[in-house]
Amino acid sequence: MPYKKLRIEIMNRVGYILLDAGSRFNKLSITTIRELKRAFAQLEEDESTSAVVLSGYPGESFAVGADIGQMVHFTPDDAFHFAELGQSLFDQIESCPKPVIGALNGITMGGGCDLAMSCDIRIASEGLRIGHSGAKLGIITGFCGTHKLPRIVGKNYAREIFMTSEIYGAAEALQMGLVDSVYRETEFWQRVSCFAERIASHPLHALSAAKRLVNAAEDTDLRTGCLLERETATHINSPRRSHP
Repeated sequence: MPYKKLRIEIMNRVGYILLDAGSRFNKLSITTIRELKRAFAQLEEDESTSAVVLSGYPGESFAVGADIGQMVHFTPDDAFHFAELGQSLFDQIESCPKPVIGALNGITMGGGCDLAMSCDIRIASEGLRIGHSGAKLGIITGFCGTHKLPRIVGKNYAREIFMTSEIYGAAEALQMGLVDSVYRETEFWQRVSCFAERIASHPLHALSAAKRLVNAAEDTDLRTGCLLERETATHINSPRRSHP
């Protein structure tokens, strides 16, 4: 089944999921979220890829929040199921065995910020505009951003972001730790591709293990985490290991 809101490109062991809603803004509509879930499932099964890049490049936005046009007609049940759908997508990205790089090419607001936070690494263009405008609109994210953002930037920055509804530039996002690197727009995509290809050149089983262990570190005490790492290393580093 063809995609309506995105396209997939594969090059040098990197799978690119490129949001393209056909307008300035890549809204996270129900259709878009469902297509993203299908795209990630497709690339997870694709043996020719070892890393995934998610972006709205070359458009003006990475992704903006939910489609307000849909939300105004939501019943409480609709709102619950929409939040559930979004959270299931982000869980899928975080548990994807392949590293996921968010290439934030422009406007990244609301649910788009939540989407970016589900990526393992975030690379921004100097044209980045990021924030959470829910308070200004009288709404709150249902995509778990209030719990994930403090883990990335700390509670103080998270409170500021959610309560002021300010829009932040790339330099401010880098200072907060919300993005990992920033590049000029003229070199942004080349930097993203080179970085992703460098990661994708490594054995997938080692990349998957590192991602799984690092993600588990947030919710695991040190002793348990060390045991998990020892067991994983024993399996991976054994000369008798069997990997696909």
